[in-house]
Formats: sequence, structure tokens, C-alpha cells
Amino acid sequence: MTTILARFQLDYGDFTLDVDLKLPGTGITVLFGHSGSGKTTLLRCIAGLQHAPQGKLEINGTVWQDSERKLFLPTHKRPLGYVFQEANLFPHLTVQDNLHYGLKRIKQNSGTVKLEHAVELLGIGHLMERMPERLSGGERQRVAIARALALNPEILLMDEPLASLDFKRKQEILPFLSRLHQQLDIPVLYVTHSQQEVAQLADTLVIMEDGRALASGPLSETQSRLDVPLAQEREAATVWQATIAEHETDYHLTRVAFTGGSLSLPAVDAEIGTALRVQIYARDVSIALEAPTATSILNVLPATITGIADSRDGQSVIRFQVGDQALLAHITRKSALMLDLQIGMAVYVQIKGISTLTHQ
Repeated sequence: MTTILARFQLDYGDFTLDVDLKLPGTGITVLFGHSGSGKTTLLRCIAGLQHAPQGKLEINGTVWQDSERKLFLPTHKRPLGYVFQEANLFPHLTVQDNLHYGLKRIKQNSGTVKLEHAVELLGIGHLMERMPERLSGGERQRVAIARALALNPEILLMDEPLASLDFKRKQEILPFLSRLHQQLDIPVLYVTHSQQEVAQLADTLVIMEDGRALASGPLSETQSRLDVPLAQEREAATVWQATIAEHETDYHLTRVAFTGGSLSLPAVDAEIGTALRVQIYARDVSIALEAPTATSILNVLPATITGIADSRDGQSVIRFQVGDQALLAHITRKSALMLDLQIGMAVYVQIKGISTLTHQ
């Protein structure tokens, strides 16, 4: 299996980056954390824009930095694409000319992304003759991503590419970003502080805080860890992988299957067999000790409690295993005590709301 090995130590005096990560060499890895957590500094170290005195970086078998061997490959020799918060397109060049700028570097790289593929992937073929001033914010960012891909990179680095966009533009570009992990063979490292972007894009999640990686691993596994702050937050959620199994047209519902069960969702406009992601907020999950006999909630599933954590505000976070999926619930500590919840207990979870994130 291809991997990314990233180990950096960098001391700014009032801030220290100290990470030692082993990440998959495919798919989208999201670096998540609040401002000042070190996620952008880590990305810049990987790009070579920041030189960590102590560090080692290996991308799918190729060493880009090794401080013990005094090896440091400068940024212009690293076969990477970098997308910043702002598109930074050349205002005097058309979209087509912006995309062709820098293509002379391709011969130095061994990637497999072709310009035509990048244009099709980002849906910008109809924009080629436009000047940047005639593009929306979402269109400019899609062009910037295509420009980075046109360099045939071995890795794509994205530093909060949606941060400068309003909600409507974010919704416009997210489906295109979702296609990256489906159609690209190169790894993508994506920086964000948005849980929505985490849920929709991440295959692997790295949670950053104070210059350190608190947790790293597959999305659902890392989201549901009780030893990191993410599970305690109001927007705490888990993302499940599922497949459309049936459309209940009379009720405007779609049934999706996962290993160990199924869920009913508001109607999804996609064919049976389509893979998708669904997001379940912890605040939308309640617990019953016995199977409810009369309830308006359609999604009631058997589950096993695998973890319990109490927060300072009178809340308990409960972690479950439902089939092969992890699930979180936020309930009051009083409810947890009244139900005498214990790790290993078999219970029923009632899921009141589910969001469909992406079709594949």
C-alpha cells in the first residue's frame, strides 16, 4: 500500500509543530482543526514552503526531506499542486492561458492527470475563453484546482480552498471536490476547519490542535473517538457509507443499506446500487433499552454501547457499534444515569434525522 510519511518538528517560540504521521497514499486526507492548530503550517512543510529543521517526508516511496541525511528538496522540484484560499489567477490571461501557464514543468513530473481530464473533472470546459473577472468565486476556484492538476502532480495540497466563498458558492463547488477521490489516483491533503467539508470529502481525517495531531485514521473511526474534542462539539456527527437498495415512491423515501442494517431517507434522486454517504448528527440520536412498539421514528436499529464520556455541561456522549458502523449520541447525563447505561449493553438507537451528503 502506498503511504505518506510526514514527521516535522518546528519551533516558532510561541508555537511548536510536532507531528509524526503515516497517511494513505490515495484518497482525500483532511487536516482539520481550529485556527492556529498548525494544519496550514503542516501543509507548508509538506510543500517545502516552510523548512522544518527536524523532519522527514516520504511520498509514496520518494524521499522529499530527511534532516538526518541533510536532504531537502526545494518546492520547485517537488511534483505537487497547491491550491490556496484565493484562486490567484492571472487577471490578464484567459482561463485557457491560465491553465497552460507552467505546463513546461510537466516533463519533470511523473503524475498521470492530464489537462483534458482536469478540465472535465472540474466542469470548466465552457469557461476556457473567459477572463478571470467574468468568473464567479466558485468558478475561479475550480480553475485554480484544474491549474494545479494540470502540472501532473504526485500529490495535491489544498489550503482551505472554500474559505473565501459564500454558502451558495461552496455548495456549487463541493460536488466537484467530491469527485476528486473517486477519479484521481493521486493523494489529496485538504486543510479545513469546516465539519461540513470533513463529512463530505474526507476518506482519512487528521485532527490538529496546538501543533499536534490528536488523532488520525479513517473518517468514521476518527470522528467517533471519545478521547478527542470533536465528539463533544454540538456539530458532532458520524458519516456512514451506504448503498441505495430501494425507492419507496409512494412515500417519497429511499431505503439505503449498510453492512448490518438499512436506513430510510427522504427520496434520493439516484439509481439503485448507487453508493452514497449519509451523515448522522449525535444530537439526532436517542436511546431505548427495548425495541419501541409505537414510534413515529422510522430508523430504529439495534446497537451495542462501546464507549461513554461525560462533558462538563451535563452531557454524556455515547458511542455505539451498529452493524459495521460507529455512531454517536448526545444525551443528558441524567438520562444516562436513569437508563444505567454501561459499555457492552445492547440497546436500540432511534435516529431522528439523516443528511445525504454525496452520490458516487
